[in-house]
Amino acid sequence: MARNKRAIPEINAGSMADIAFLLLIFYLVTTTMDTDKGINRKLPPWDEELVEDPPPIKERNIFTVLVNSNDQLLVEDEYLEISQLREKAMEFIDNNGDGSCTYCKGYKVSSSSDNPDKAVISLQNDRGTSYGMYVKVQNELVAAYEDLREKYAEEEYGKSYRGMDAEEDKDVIKEIKSAYPQKISEAEPLNIGG
Repeated sequence: MARNKRAIPEINAGSMADIAFLLLIFYLVTTTMDTDKGINRKLPPWDEELVEDPPPIKERNIFTVLVNSNDQLLVEDEYLEISQLREKAMEFIDNNGDGSCTYCKGYKVSSSSDNPDKAVISLQNDRGTSYGMYVKVQNELVAAYEDLREKYAEEEYGKSYRGMDAEEDKDVIKEIKSAYPQKISEAEPLNIGG
């Protein structure tokens, strides 16, 4: 009787590493990664001269905007809707209370800002303020400056501020920005109620 010697089949493990590598690549390529979201802001450069205390600002030159934890706006001690914020900010910035601004179209109210160069918007929010509301308030305040700059460019230069070329019209853009300098002060969030 002959013994039947069968060879024990071996598993080819050489391709297992290839398969594992391909699966790893597949998961890396198809998996989505969460990206951080935030507000794109460029901070002003550090200036050694500004280390000293800044000069005092008159109370009438500060436009106070508070956002509470219920996402309600308190602007200059009165409740406002977000849709009214831009117009109120524009009135404040363009007021010309001291009469020194030759291009301002404001009402010259003595209790509001002296001129656009002295006007400061102070934004403060509650720790419970929603991120969406904070961004909306920021957008409206920046849009107020952009609208004033647009009007100024149309009247002084006969063209759109938003349509100007950054390289070609850089001197004009600089002059427009100096006419309406964007001064928004953002304070640390507090618990200001709701």
